[in-house]
This record gives sequence, structure tokens and C-alpha cells, in this order.
Amino acid sequence: MSTAREGLRRVLAAVAAGEVSVARAEAEISASLANDAVRNFAKLDAAREVRTGFPEVVFGQGKRPEHVVSIFARAQERGMALFGTRISPEVADLVSAEVSGITYYPEARIAAVHATPSVPDDDCFDVSVLTGGTADLEVAEEAAVTLELNHIAPRRVYDVGVAGIDRLLKQTDVLRKSKVIIAVAGMEGALPSVVAGLVDCPVLAVPTSVGYGASFQGLVPLLAMLNGCAPGVSVVNIDNGFGAAAMAKKILETAKR
Repeated sequence: MSTAREGLRRVLAAVAAGEVSVARAEAEISASLANDAVRNFAKLDAAREVRTGFPEVVFGQGKRPEHVVSIFARAQERGMALFGTRISPEVADLVSAEVSGITYYPEARIAAVHATPSVPDDDCFDVSVLTGGTADLEVAEEAAVTLELNHIAPRRVYDVGVAGIDRLLKQTDVLRKSKVIIAVAGMEGALPSVVAGLVDCPVLAVPTSVGYGASFQGLVPLLAMLNGCAPGVSVVNIDNGFGAAAMAKKILETAKR
């Protein structure tokens, strides 16, 4: 995505080159990082990326469609990088009709403005996103697209659940090249524990609400992942592909320091 950090660097470089005065730079930085109210129902946090390393994101589920449209419209006006999770196709159509430059990823249910997704490089996949089954795809794509919008190209390794463990074992050499693995699974949630027993990198486990009645809409895989026997596994909330991607990004960036 086009980022607040990039804008800040441009202003500082201009000051260093003598092209912009300190006073003008201060004014530009203050304006670019100020919180921006969207009427009386939302505030855009333009400084979030500079402060936390992660851009501003809105959670679309539960918001009124007209509110989502207004939020994206304001971000577009400011030239501010913004993406929204849990954006339904119907709401995405409304946003696209009112705001130019919107990109919608239907499988991930993510909409983005001022987005510059990463270009995959077959020789450099720091993060692998796995699914137990095809039914977990929506949550996995939320993670994968969130990574792409943060300039991290993920490797997608889908439908490798433990019910056919040979599918997973065939990917062992590939997975061992990863720096972080996001393992997305429903049912009994065994995938992350098995993966963590094969690799030396952190494994982020994402339980999904996929499964029959006794899985209690993801509670069973959540508890199974929390009680897994393999060390090196951290667990996010049910169906939270976004949260796993955000953590993967932070792991990669802090490892560079």
C-alpha cells in the first residue's frame, strides 16, 4: 500500500536536500498524520502506520453500508492507504460505485484504496499460508491478501489437512524455507500442531468455524490449538486471518532490527 511512512520519508528527504523548509515540513507532517473525523461516526487514524507499523484498517462487518462508503471516500480524498476487512460483495459494489480506485478481493472479503499489492517472487516466500481444507479458504485468503497489501508475498499451500497427511508431508521441504507459517484449520484443528513438529519457524494457528455441530462454530479447533503439544505455536481468534497476518508482519519486521 502507499504508506504514511513513505510520505514522511519523502518530506524528510526534501528537508535534507534543502528543497523544503523545516516550518513547511512540520506543517505537512502534522497535516498528513492528523486524525480525520468522518462526520460524527468514525475517525481515520492516519498516524497508525508510523506508530505501529501497520496501516489503518476498518472492520466492515456490522457497519452500515453508507458509513463504509463514507470512510473509503474520505481516505481516497486524502490519498491515504486504507483497507477494510469483512466487506461483503454488496457493500463492495456500493463503495466501488461512489469511490474511484477501489480494489476488491472477493474470496478474502477485503476492499482497499491506494493499494499496491506485492508481486510474488517464487524464490522469496517468507510466509506460507496453509489450509486444512478448501472450506477454510476464505479465512486463509483474508490472511494472504492482508500480507500482500503489506508488501509480503505469501506462499499459498491449500487443502493439506491431516485427514490426508501425505499431502502435507509432500510440502515439508517447501515449508522449511518459510520464516513464518500461518496454519488455518477447522474440524479438530490438528494441522498447526503437526506442522510445528516439522519446521523450526513460528507457526500462527487460525481456528475456523468450519465443522459439524460438535465443533461449536470453531470452539473445538480453538481449544485444540491452545492445547497443542508442539512448541512454537501461537493461536489467534476464530476465523481471524487478518490477525494472523498482522502478527506475521510484525514478526518479520522486528526480526530485521
